[in-house]
Amino acid sequence: MNKQDIISRLKDFPYSCEEYWVITGSAMALYGIREQTHDIDMGCTSAMADKLVSDGYSYQLTESGNRKFNYGDDIEIFENWKCGSIEYIEGIPVLSLDGLIEMKQDLGREKDFRDIALIKEFCRGRELDIE
Repeated sequence: MNKQDIISRLKDFPYSCEEYWVITGSAMALYGIREQTHDIDMGCTSAMADKLVSDGYSYQLTESGNRKFNYGDDIEIFENWKCGSIEYIEGIPVLSLDGLIEMKQDLGREKDFRDIALIKEFCRGRELDIE
């Protein structure tokens, strides 16, 4: 999925953009840090998670005790997974670049450290101060 694919998919998403935010690789695609991502990862409020349950979506519990939902074949939604503030890209709520770095540091996988390097390089190109 590229940036336009993500935007198109989320324009049809039936839940309020006040209750979710785009995270990880899909956020990087929306910022233009990477061209493609495999799916859309999102964080959501507990209220939205409750709505998903009432709408019949099943979930798994994460290690932190929060719910993780699969919405169709291409969206994963994680209850209360948020680090930092939210920015809007073409009307889509997206985790801030600082938040992405924090989230990826917490995940600590090799691919996350590569992503952190890409985010920092992107920020340098935009003259943003990201530690």
